[in-house]
Amino acid sequence: MGNLFDNTPPPPLAEELRPKMINEVIGQTHLLAEGKPLNLAFASGKPHSMILWGPPGVGKTTLARLSAKAFDREFIAISAVLAGVKEIRESIEQAQQNLAQYDKQTILFVDEIHRFNKSQQDALLPHVESGLFTFIGATTENPSFEVNSALLSRAQVYVLKSLSVAELKQLFERAHQSALPDVEFEDAAIDSLISHADGDARRLLNLVEQVRNALCMPGSHIRKVDDQFIQNALTTSARRFDKGGDHFYDQISALHKSVRGSNPDAALYWFCRMLDGGADPRYLARRIIRMAWEDIGLADPRAMQLANDAAQTFERLGSPEGELALGQAVVYLAVAAKSNASYKAFNAARAYVANDQSKSVPNHLRNAPTKLMKELGHGKAYRYAHDEPQGYAAGETYLPEGMADPHWYKPVDRGLEVQIAEKMALLRKLDSEYKKK
Repeated sequence: MGNLFDNTPPPPLAEELRPKMINEVIGQTHLLAEGKPLNLAFASGKPHSMILWGPPGVGKTTLARLSAKAFDREFIAISAVLAGVKEIRESIEQAQQNLAQYDKQTILFVDEIHRFNKSQQDALLPHVESGLFTFIGATTENPSFEVNSALLSRAQVYVLKSLSVAELKQLFERAHQSALPDVEFEDAAIDSLISHADGDARRLLNLVEQVRNALCMPGSHIRKVDDQFIQNALTTSARRFDKGGDHFYDQISALHKSVRGSNPDAALYWFCRMLDGGADPRYLARRIIRMAWEDIGLADPRAMQLANDAAQTFERLGSPEGELALGQAVVYLAVAAKSNASYKAFNAARAYVANDQSKSVPNHLRNAPTKLMKELGHGKAYRYAHDEPQGYAAGETYLPEGMADPHWYKPVDRGLEVQIAEKMALLRKLDSEYKKK
């Protein structure tokens, strides 16, 4: 096992294995493969400001460092989590010194750029424009929302992706040979490490380091690592899930669209992904109720009742039992007949009212609780529908005077709305016949 039991602590594995050349980077082939954007940029030797957007542990800092090497620039790194105007000013002064004393331009790397407020981001603008330094920002949040438009317009955004299983296995082999060359890993153990890493290269390297530390414990003579050892040695995996960021809203969007697309398996997958990541089941319950009203509507009114019942069941049982009720509601909504007719009608009516003048209520529809109101004609000539043939006052008007029937609600030919459409067609026929009299 080499120097496995050496008392000298090794450097962090993630730092030890940080790529020193572009061709050593694992992943991001959509940017780094031959003919791809960053590959072409590095080959040109002409740097440009950029924002690297992606989840943790996919190589944003590494690419920034390698950019400085590829473009032969000085490299200054600051973290927006810890830095403020003072650090920005010092970085600018250092860049000016690099240019004046060494005739060498600088790459300024700002990690977590979304943590800078507007004024801090604005402080970079003049120097990006003057060419004093090339700006590279790294963020896990959507730059469209978190980076000032002025700075965003001066930087090319590159989207980095989580590492695939194959890429993580490639990284594991590299870490295995470097950190534990004399230890054998069973396939199941490797699979567990890959699963725990969840697409994050840094996390995988830290996990391998945890294994190395466990093997270094006094009395340990393990030469073969199995899945049970991995489960015992590692802490519980925490999925990558940003409760306030894009990943959160991307996943709820995927859940909603899977329900709308009538795919119960996909809907359950995203529902369980969100639960696994720590989403509040009460939030999911509210969204499930929203889906029932928006996408199923009157095609199957039972969906609304079931969604409400599931939410109430969760309040009574809590986790994990109550989550089953929410999951069942997700499945029912996915397989139910779909209609957004009511949703569209509501939006159309609301938009009309918001942009229309306040029309008066017709006299025959007004309430008449007093003698004066009756003398003014309130409620006069109102036809009580229950006293009419078929319980319908054919030809009666209920909209303000002069307002044409907008026909906002248009039932679809699915589920219960088929019968609703037939009923509405019959009522309109009765209206037409009444007007001909």
